[in-house]
Amino acid sequence: MTMWPALARSDEAKHKIKQSKVLCVGAGGIGCELLKTLVLTGFVNIHVIDMDTIETSNLNRQFLFRKHHVGESKAKVAAEAVKRFRPEAKIQADQGNVKEPQYDVDFFKSFDLVMNGLDNLEARRHVNRLCLAAETPLIESGTAGYLGQATVHLRGKTECFECQPKQAPKTYPVCTIRNTPDKPIHCIVWAKDLLFQRLFGRADAVTDLDEGAAPSDPTQGPAEGQDGAGPQAGQEGAAEQKEAEDPSAFLRQDGETAEAYARRIFERVYGHDIERVLRMEDLWTTRKPPTALHLTDMQLSSASSHQNGASHHTAGPVSACKSLGYTDQHKDWTLLENTQVFLKAIQLFLEQRSHDVGAAVFDKDDDLAVEFVTAAANLRSMAYGIPTQSLFAAKGMAGNIIHAIATTNAIIAGFVVIEAIKVLAGAQDQCKASFLMQRPAGGRFLVQPLPPSEPNKECMVCGTAQLQLALDTTSMTLAHFVNKVLKGRLSVHQPTIMCDGFVYEEGDDLDEEELEANAVNLPKTLHSLPGGGVKHGSIVQVDDQGQHFKVSLVVSHQENLEEEEHPAGFKLTGSVPQAAQAPDQNQDNAAAGPSTNAAADDEDDCMIVEPKRVQKPVTAKAVSAGVLSDANGKRKRAADDPVGPETDKRIKKAQLDDGDVITLD
Repeated sequence: MTMWPALARSDEAKHKIKQSKVLCVGAGGIGCELLKTLVLTGFVNIHVIDMDTIETSNLNRQFLFRKHHVGESKAKVAAEAVKRFRPEAKIQADQGNVKEPQYDVDFFKSFDLVMNGLDNLEARRHVNRLCLAAETPLIESGTAGYLGQATVHLRGKTECFECQPKQAPKTYPVCTIRNTPDKPIHCIVWAKDLLFQRLFGRADAVTDLDEGAAPSDPTQGPAEGQDGAGPQAGQEGAAEQKEAEDPSAFLRQDGETAEAYARRIFERVYGHDIERVLRMEDLWTTRKPPTALHLTDMQLSSASSHQNGASHHTAGPVSACKSLGYTDQHKDWTLLENTQVFLKAIQLFLEQRSHDVGAAVFDKDDDLAVEFVTAAANLRSMAYGIPTQSLFAAKGMAGNIIHAIATTNAIIAGFVVIEAIKVLAGAQDQCKASFLMQRPAGGRFLVQPLPPSEPNKECMVCGTAQLQLALDTTSMTLAHFVNKVLKGRLSVHQPTIMCDGFVYEEGDDLDEEELEANAVNLPKTLHSLPGGGVKHGSIVQVDDQGQHFKVSLVVSHQENLEEEEHPAGFKLTGSVPQAAQAPDQNQDNAAAGPSTNAAADDEDDCMIVEPKRVQKPVTAKAVSAGVLSDANGKRKRAADDPVGPETDKRIKKAQLDDGDVITLD
């Protein structure tokens, strides 16, 4: 057998590359780079699926797209772009959800190889299960900032994607952050990634939240339906959005004092812009509308006015809080205090750090920048009825927002293609799981290659294990069981449930009688279901024919489960991915959990993952146990990151990035 890298140049590999038929799921950050690398390597029979359309914020890192492509299908535009590199390539592009019925097991069997470029955990689980059922090799990939991984999954030979527990990311659609925030993190991201950049950053920069016209082209209107306004907003909504996107509103006018500019910006973003959003009435049919804030309602005292007048340099770094005498970082500021910090921070930037204006980049160690973002986010929170954050808490949240990096996507896409060549050429024993680090592992290499792990016999997907489910059978309804346990936690798509004499089914082919039975049974508690109900010791068989997925749940009746530890009302043990239900972001950023909007595969959602700082090399025993030790020997929880690198149990010298991380892709 020819060894790698000579294998890549062998006639056998070249023949396999040309004859093989491959499927790419996702045409976003990784997907664009993957398609480009595939055709340049010689692949000609490619099928690509992506449900999303191109947005302005994609353009700075998804290089197959141009401004005139905004609003078009990612899959179709990417396919046309790479065909220019290799005109003879036969690329079929679908704009669709890979979980749709037409993409079934037979569809996956028609390919020699599947390559994932998804950022959604539920969709990745779905593809994993169909590849297992079809016995089609799968190459998984993911990135988070400078970190990334590519892993090979072969049925019966290597672990599947779900063999190791993974914590789901928490995702937030961009339109939510821009127009309908309901969590503190929404406001933090808005203040840091949009407002700070517009006031103090590069004038020509396009941020992840700029969904309409780029600053360099203020005449271009937004794509239809963006910002949650939908087509009902029509031309009026487009005009409103165009006005909101106008960059000239954030420029300092000739002769305008720093104080006057700060006050004008306040009125613009908390008065005028919120009143604009209020006119989008369709947004508030099921939500509580925000309240516009105006300086005329603040009753700023003369002392406050004086404080917001001319600024004077004090010793040490420039700080709005020091100027105002606010020294407690753990105090939640009032509306007046947030307003004073907001105005003072802008004033200090213009008067004492004018050299930074137009080129500023947010840094969590920049006191003035953190103060501005905290006050700006809190004012937005107050307008929308969201709990505010202290300076200390806001710094922890804002300081850990990272962005997708095009070069990371390109590197990982290259590793995916390398492993694809090995699989297709029959050199599966040479496959590696490749992990890209932010810092050199062992002080030498940024890439850590490892042999693929063996299958986990206790995996609920490819193994034979039973899961133990503890819940209160007398209070949990069948509807809650289906939505929270099966669909939310286990990512089952259309479950069939069997327990003793009771059967529940979902699907498109149910007759009227079955639908009526479902409607009757869903509100019932598990204990009161037909056939004797689900009770202590019952074994519930769950089957999803579309995913070719089966699992057995051994039920344990348990009352009074600790609500804080098990907010969904159940405890599931065994080799199962961690909860897909997230705690409230209002509580603590460190408790950030997975998305509750698992159906969306938005490349520009805001994601929270939880890698922890590690001072010592990671040992195999520590990672397999899910626990790491810090420099003092204290135990720390290991990170599970399905979007960034999966922490393989045999990585010995990897160092994880610090803090909880919020990723804007």
